Amino acid sequence: MVGSQRTSRIHGVTCTVSKPHISILSALQLTLSVSGLLETTSHPPLQPCLSLHSSSEGTTGPHMQTASAHLTPKHTPPPAAPPLSSPLCPPCGPHTSERRALQAKLLPCCLLRTICRRFRTAAFSDPPSVAAMMLTPPLFLLLLGLVGAQATFDLRTAAATAAGLCQTRPTDLIFIIDSSRSVRPSEFEQVKVFLAKVIEGLDVGPNATRVGVVNYASRVKNEVSLKTHRTKAGLIKAVTKIEPLSTGTMTGLAIQFALNVAFSEGEGARVKSPGISKVAIIVTDGRPQDNVKDVAQRARDAGIEIFAIGVGRVDMSTLRQMASDPLDDHVDYVESYSVIEKLTKKFQEAFCVSDLCASGDHDCQQVCISTPGSYKCACKPGFTLMDNGRTCSACSNSATDVVFLIDGSKSIRPENFELVKKWINQIIDKLDVSHNNAHVGLVQYSSSVKQEFPLGLYNNRKDLKDAVKKMAYMEKGTMTGQALRYLLDNSFTPNQGARPGVTKVAIVFTDGRSQDYIGDAAKKAKEHGYRMYAVGVGSAVEDELKEIASEPIGEHYFYTADFKAMSQIAKKLRIDICQEEDPCECDSLVKFQKKVEEALQALTKKIESMSKRIALLENKIV
Repeated sequence: MVGSQRTSRIHGVTCTVSKPHISILSALQLTLSVSGLLETTSHPPLQPCLSLHSSSEGTTGPHMQTASAHLTPKHTPPPAAPPLSSPLCPPCGPHTSERRALQAKLLPCCLLRTICRRFRTAAFSDPPSVAAMMLTPPLFLLLLGLVGAQATFDLRTAAATAAGLCQTRPTDLIFIIDSSRSVRPSEFEQVKVFLAKVIEGLDVGPNATRVGVVNYASRVKNEVSLKTHRTKAGLIKAVTKIEPLSTGTMTGLAIQFALNVAFSEGEGARVKSPGISKVAIIVTDGRPQDNVKDVAQRARDAGIEIFAIGVGRVDMSTLRQMASDPLDDHVDYVESYSVIEKLTKKFQEAFCVSDLCASGDHDCQQVCISTPGSYKCACKPGFTLMDNGRTCSACSNSATDVVFLIDGSKSIRPENFELVKKWINQIIDKLDVSHNNAHVGLVQYSSSVKQEFPLGLYNNRKDLKDAVKKMAYMEKGTMTGQALRYLLDNSFTPNQGARPGVTKVAIVFTDGRSQDYIGDAAKKAKEHGYRMYAVGVGSAVEDELKEIASEPIGEHYFYTADFKAMSQIAKKLRIDICQEEDPCECDSLVKFQKKVEEALQALTKKIESMSKRIALLENKIV
């Protein structure tokens, strides 16, 4: 801290804030430090947030003046960071572990940049008290929420490892370690400790992870082959016995050796397959004396994933030439060998394949089935897995018997009866009508009951809708009770095309009070397990409709005063309960991101409004 200002670097953004913000920033720094989000090295490793950071930004960053009543940046502010809904903070996408990991990294980053940008670019005339509002407690709490999401994500992985819910995917892993003369013996010992700790977190075995070690300087030595040690204890013991070569730095030669020899079947590597990962971890502290770019590209083309760790005065461009994409995940830097151990956790988690079902990190509504590094969803007996692969439905859209029970009494009038037929066809359009899926029957009633066509007579929508259009209007009384008894005795019987074991659905439509008693028949229909929908228009009696409808009544009873509004009922009434979902439905983390964005916008408006009020007060005082 210098004077009343403090400079802090958060995710690649440098902020110098004035005294009113120091206490809030202190709490922010503490939270970020605990969560592992605060940069602590002088040469921070590459990370996703750096892509948001302006390359022209200095190391000290713009300052905010505190002595005067005006807040004006000393330097030209960098380009505005992208909004929270930008592609860099993707709001939606497939439900995958990779997407969740990306969001966990980017959401805190994007919010921090927004806050820091507001510190830097405040240019309106406010007294310091208004400046203090730039990071208010509500906004700080929102930030803590997002940081908490990041911490929860990290803790879940750590907890899974500790609880044994995480195994390493089958991997052929080669450590390529620099032991040139620039690496002191004590430093080389620290490298071996790092290797041992990473190995300790692996599931070592012939069918799990096989580990080899290549030692290099001006020459290359195959210290441990992939086939040599099949147990963790034996492998760690072999690592402790490795001695430094103490000559030059031929990193390209070492990569070539790994490609040609260490990863060969003769040395214990397994045949290339989607289920076996090939990984090389290179540790070096200097500039190579040979070319690494081309040979590293050949290794990557051969399917080897390369992690590059640089120490001390290493050439960073060389690390980037060696490492796999994305560089943010495959390039690491530490100031000295004494702190290389802090990368242990990263590599333990990199090789960790969590049992996502056991850890609860899945989206399945009912049953989660573990697969290597992933999972798939299933449903309990009697439920159907939806197209989104996550949720389950109690219905079977593929097998439903549906009977329309339509009032054809004279009160409806011919023109409205045509609207009723269109309404029926609207509902049919939503069904998967076929021989094996939905079957539809139609019954019209007035003073008598007439079956227009039985279940299963038409097995496609076109023929079914054509038959509905041909239905003739009966124009007599309203015997709804009689129609319900016909439904019980005839419509859902095998003789009329009903299928055993298939969901039975009846849609009863009427426009007036029934001239006979409906109670017993309506009750028996529901006792038989029929799903009863009641739809009323005009003079229909709502109590009768509710008596017909299944539970919950609110989902099975519909009423409108106008025949022309029946199309709205068709949209609401769903025969099946297999609701389609938006394929881009966001998870709770992204929904929270949107809320944060809205909160930030609301705070900005409040600040601008207060700024204008203060300006008016100042003018009045003058």
